[in-house]
Amino acid sequence: MTSVRRQVRDHVQSNPGVHFNELVRNLDIATGQAQYHLRRLGRRDEVIAERIRGRTHYFDPEYDPWERRVLSLYRRETARELIGHLVEDGRLPASTLADRLDLARSTVSWHVDTLEDADIVERTYGDRGQVEVALTRPEETVAFLQAVTPSLSDRLVDRFMRFVDTGLHGVEAEE
Repeated sequence: MTSVRRQVRDHVQSNPGVHFNELVRNLDIATGQAQYHLRRLGRRDEVIAERIRGRTHYFDPEYDPWERRVLSLYRRETARELIGHLVEDGRLPASTLADRLDLARSTVSWHVDTLEDADIVERTYGDRGQVEVALTRPEETVAFLQAVTPSLSDRLVDRFMRFVDTGLHGVEAEE
């Protein structure tokens, strides 16, 4: 195995759920070089690639499909914060999550949809018809909270999306 391929494999192992662009930036290698080595590692089943919500994420084969989805979504700041509130408080109304995250309800709904599609949260309806959100596998989910630290670029993209959402929400309120 070449030193670059070993470096790519080791980076994926130590950063489960890393997405392609982050891997290229962190290792400071050319896009084509990363593609080549990831392809070779994938053929030998040393790395698994999974496309989740528009990004390809890479994992060590030890992770099952549910764990891969959890790890990749934890790399997204808003999803991680939303899950953090559910870990702390258990089942919460979606409106409470929107207030705590200072996001539009439509944005929280989008994140809940994403997490629900990944079988990380479940949505139910409370006594008064309000949407409530809870973790589907709380113990297992908590075990993954420490596994992934998002990159700076992930945090910046999430913050930009919040800024845009807040700006658009403010415009809607004025109309």
